[in-house]
Amino acid sequence: MNGLSLRANKGQTVALVGASGCGKSTVVQLIQRFYDPLIGCVEIDGIDIRQLNVKWLRNQIGVVSQEPVLFAKSIAENIRYGRDDVTQEDIERAAADANAQGFISQLPDVGVVSPFCILYVFRDSIIMANIVYKAINNCDLT
Repeated sequence: MNGLSLRANKGQTVALVGASGCGKSTVVQLIQRFYDPLIGCVEIDGIDIRQLNVKWLRNQIGVVSQEPVLFAKSIAENIRYGRDDVTQEDIERAAADANAQGFISQLPDVGVVSPFCILYVFRDSIIMANIVYKAINNCDLT
C-alpha cells in the first residue's frame, strides 16, 4: 500500500470498497493496530495511535467484517456481547437504531439464536445493533 490518506469526520460512516486484494482489510487492521505500518503512521485526531492503549482504541471502533459472527446465545446477549452494564432498554434502542427491532419482535421466543437459521441480513442487523450500542456509549477521543 502506497500513499493512502483517509479522513473520516466524527459520526461519519465509512465503507471501504474495492477489488479483492486491494488492501481494504489491511487498512482496517492498521486502524485497529493489529499491526503497525512500516513507514508513516496512523493518526486519530492528530494523535499517532501507537500512543493509545490498544484495548481502549479497539473499543472505540465498530467493524462489520466480511463474515460477521453470531454466538449461540439469545439475540439480546449477542447485542450485549462484551459489556455487562447493558440494560434491556439499551438493547431495544440499539436494535431499533440498527433497523433490527421489527424482525426481532416477530421471532419466536426460543431463547437461543442459531446462527445457521438466521438470514444474513438479520445476522448483520444484530451485529450492527451491537456496534450501535457501542457507539452510543463510547467517549470521544477529545
